[in-house]
Amino acid sequence: MASSETEAFEPYVQSDLFAFGERPEGLSSPESRDRQHHWDLAQKGGDLERSDTVSSSIESARQANYVAFLSRHPFATEAHDLGFTTGVREDCRLQTDGLPNVSVPLSMLDNDFKRPDLGRYLSCFRSLEPDIGVIGDAETGRDAERYVDAALDLKVDYPSATLIIVPKCLEAIEVIATAEVPGTPLVLGYSMGYSDILAEDFSDYADWRGQRVHLLGASPTKQWEVIQQLTQPTLVGDPSADIVGLDWNGAHKIAYLGEYWSRDGWKPADHLSVRSTVRRSLREIRAFWKERGVWPPTGSTPIGRHGPAVRVPDDPVFAVNGADINDPDPILGPSEWEERVDYENDESTPLEHATVVSYEDGRTFAYRSKSERDYVEYQEGLWGTEITEPSLQSVCSEETIE
Repeated sequence: MASSETEAFEPYVQSDLFAFGERPEGLSSPESRDRQHHWDLAQKGGDLERSDTVSSSIESARQANYVAFLSRHPFATEAHDLGFTTGVREDCRLQTDGLPNVSVPLSMLDNDFKRPDLGRYLSCFRSLEPDIGVIGDAETGRDAERYVDAALDLKVDYPSATLIIVPKCLEAIEVIATAEVPGTPLVLGYSMGYSDILAEDFSDYADWRGQRVHLLGASPTKQWEVIQQLTQPTLVGDPSADIVGLDWNGAHKIAYLGEYWSRDGWKPADHLSVRSTVRRSLREIRAFWKERGVWPPTGSTPIGRHGPAVRVPDDPVFAVNGADINDPDPILGPSEWEERVDYENDESTPLEHATVVSYEDGRTFAYRSKSERDYVEYQEGLWGTEITEPSLQSVCSEETIE
């Protein structure tokens, strides 16, 4: 009698265990083994689902909105065409004013942290209106409050701007992280470059978890180590940091020493010009971040919005004499062309010094001077048919950038 009662009770016991997520052990009937099998499948499915969710969350946290390279032409021109976000420090310029066929957006404005002047920076920001701004370094909590007030002032007119404040003490992290501003939240700058006070000098990785972070300086390999520390799961369940962006211009400085950065370390580049050396570093940096899922989503980089920095004519020649626009040798032409193009000391290309014009009939020509343009437009009946705001060569996507 007891035996039959136990057998009759067994399925109900197992059912209750299954319902509460506990694995039924020691049950040998066909029905119980079948229930155990389904329990195992359910647990495995739940683990996989949780694993996929965690992986997706980490990938999202690590993918930056932008990767910046702050420099002048011709290096900024190369960087823009490779998908980087370009910009300068407040006391510098892109140096494209004398190049009719170069258009590089100034998307990020850094502060001169060696000679900080908040009033000067705010004036410069309002003049240039960048998308991203590094307002200043906060060495005390009071400094952080002052920079937050400045950010609030900017947010009134630029609510979508990404504003970065660089904390240099734990109190500053707290002030910046808890500040409420209109539009997009503030971003904490994680100092890694050649600043006197680095993030590692006064904080632990845990202090930056759960924050919106921009990595300032250091090579990609060093930045990747920090990104992993700020985003990977922890035993205590710390929230992941959100890697908003990062920048590093070391490739420009080291190029003058004859080396380029690669995924395998620094490599000699004595056979390359400085411009070509920087370009090779930038290609390697982009590949490094793409391999790790940090590079911004396709179509979201400045070139996807603004188009190439240098416009190209329909045919790779100048309209008047048919000279190759890529010819590195001096091209005889009008006196103003000879005065403008310095082949010995300028790494700019002849095409960058040219004037490129699109017309209503769909043609695009390159000219070296106003007199050449006037001549061709008269002969071809193109006067008054210029498209003043061309489509920037159909605004290419990243998929077309080599």
